[in-house]
Amino acid sequence: MTTSAEYESIIKLMQWDALRSLWDSIQRRNTPNWDAGKAFEYLVIRAFELDGAEVRYPYNVRLFEEEIEQIDGAIHISGFSCLVESKDFADKKVDIAPVAKLRNQLLRRPTTTVGAVFRNEK
Repeated sequence: MTTSAEYESIIKLMQWDALRSLWDSIQRRNTPNWDAGKAFEYLVIRAFELDGAEVRYPYNVRLFEEEIEQIDGAIHISGFSCLVESKDFADKKVDIAPVAKLRNQLLRRPTTTVGAVFRNEK
């Protein structure tokens, strides 16, 4: 199983052309070196990074040695902060759970932090 640090190292090597190629692979559901949904999750964050944003790749939040939430990424640009929730579903109806999860995460952040949900449905 690939670690978060390994995924981050892999995606940070990618420039726009490689990111477009990865996007094509995601659309074809052909990302054998990535666990389910991870390629899309990291692609979203890398695209913002390449566009000049300060980013934080997916990470876990721990409290007293217990993992309490998994954040799909964060974007900071021009005083704007955004938590990211990414969902990569093929032929599945997405329920309200990802939006509710993001809402709960935002409730624990400064009120100026906003959320963005990215969904790949192809």
